[in-house]
Amino acid sequence: MSDTTALDTFREETRDWLETNCPQEMRLGAVHFEDAYEIYRTDAAIEWRDRAVTRGWTAPTWPTEYGGGGLDATHHKVLTEEMSRIKALPAATGMGLAMIGPTILELGTQEQRERHIPKIVTGEAQWCQGYSEPGAGSDLAGLQTKAVLEGDQFIINGQKIWTSGAQYANWMFALVRTDPAAPKHEGISFVVLSMDQPGVTVKPIKLISGSSPFCETFFDNAIAKREDLIGELNQGWSVGKRLLQYERNATTRSKPKKKANEKPKLNVYASTAKQYLGEDGSGRIADTDMRSDVLEQVMNERALSLTTTRVVEESRSSGAPGAATSIFKMVGSSLTKSGSELKSRLRGTSGLVWESNEFSADELESTRGWLRDRAVTIYGGTNEVQQNIIAKRVLGLPD
Repeated sequence: MSDTTALDTFREETRDWLETNCPQEMRLGAVHFEDAYEIYRTDAAIEWRDRAVTRGWTAPTWPTEYGGGGLDATHHKVLTEEMSRIKALPAATGMGLAMIGPTILELGTQEQRERHIPKIVTGEAQWCQGYSEPGAGSDLAGLQTKAVLEGDQFIINGQKIWTSGAQYANWMFALVRTDPAAPKHEGISFVVLSMDQPGVTVKPIKLISGSSPFCETFFDNAIAKREDLIGELNQGWSVGKRLLQYERNATTRSKPKKKANEKPKLNVYASTAKQYLGEDGSGRIADTDMRSDVLEQVMNERALSLTTTRVVEESRSSGAPGAATSIFKMVGSSLTKSGSELKSRLRGTSGLVWESNEFSADELESTRGWLRDRAVTIYGGTNEVQQNIIAKRVLGLPD
C-alpha cells in the first residue's frame, strides 16, 4: 500500500470515528478559555475525552508508551483537518496538555514522565500554573514564594495570583525561591505539587466580565516532593522560560485550507456591521469609516493566520518551539483585543448592554467579551514582555 493510499485510508477511518464518537455538544468550533473551564466539566465533554483516550487522541502526537496517539506530523494534520471539518473541540484541553506535559516530556526524568504524563493524557490530573505573585508579575524573577528543602520534600510558603483554573486543578507547577541569597534568576526552582493538601488555599477572583477564571493561591507549609523537582535545584528559571514557549506555541495553530469550490463566507465583523449599519447600493457596509476598520481588522487577522500556518508547517520537523512564539502571542492578543472592541463598536448602544431581556445573547456577550479581552495583552506575558523577548532573542538586539 502506497503512502498516499495509507493516508487516505487513515483519513476515512478518522472521519468515520469522529462522526460516531464526537458528541454534538462538543462541535462548537472554538470557545474562549474562560468558558472552557465550564464546558469541559459537562457530561458531553467527559464522554468525548474518555472516547478519545482509547485512541490516544487527547494527546495525538505524544508517545504511545505514555498513552498518547503517537501520530507523526502528517497523520496529525489529517486528524486536525477532520476535527475542523465537523467543528469538533479538542477532546481535552488545559495546562497539562499545552504546558507542563511537553515540558516534562522534554526536561523531566523518565520516572517523572511515567508518573505524570499518563494522568495528563487521561484527564486524571488537571493542572494550574503558579508563576505570578502580587509583587512579581511582569518582573517574574522577583518572586518571593519560598521553598525550603527538608529531607525528601520542599516546605512552601507564600502566595501566587492570577492562578487560572486553580479551583478545578489537583496539581500545580510552580516557580519557587529556593536560595534567597542567590541572584534572583539563579535562586529559583521549578516544582510540581498536589493541590489536594491542607497547606494550599484557593480563592477565586471575580472579574469585571462576570467570570472567575483566575484565583489567589496561598501556601502555608505546603509540600512538594523532592522527586517532583523538574530540572536542577536553583536552576528553575530556564525550565520556567521553556514552559512559556510551549504556552505561546499553543496559540500558534494552522487552520485547514479552504477547498477550491468552497464559497467565501461573510466574516463576523462584516455581518455584524451590515446588521447594525446597513448596506449601500453595492452591498458594502454603509458606513465608510467602519468599512475601513472592518477591512483592516480582517486583513490583519488573515495575515496572522497565514503566517502561523506557514510557521507551523515549516516547524513540523524542527521540534520544540522557540522565542519566535512571542511574536504570535503579542500580535494575536492585540488582534483579539481590537476584534472584541470592534464588534462592540459596530453594535453601537446595543454593544454596551450588561443585562436585559430586550437584547440578544450576542449583544449581551459583546459587552462581556469587550471587558474580558481587556486582559489578553497582559496575561500569559504582557505585550511589553513579549517585545523584550523579540528584541533580545529573535532580533538579537543588545540589552
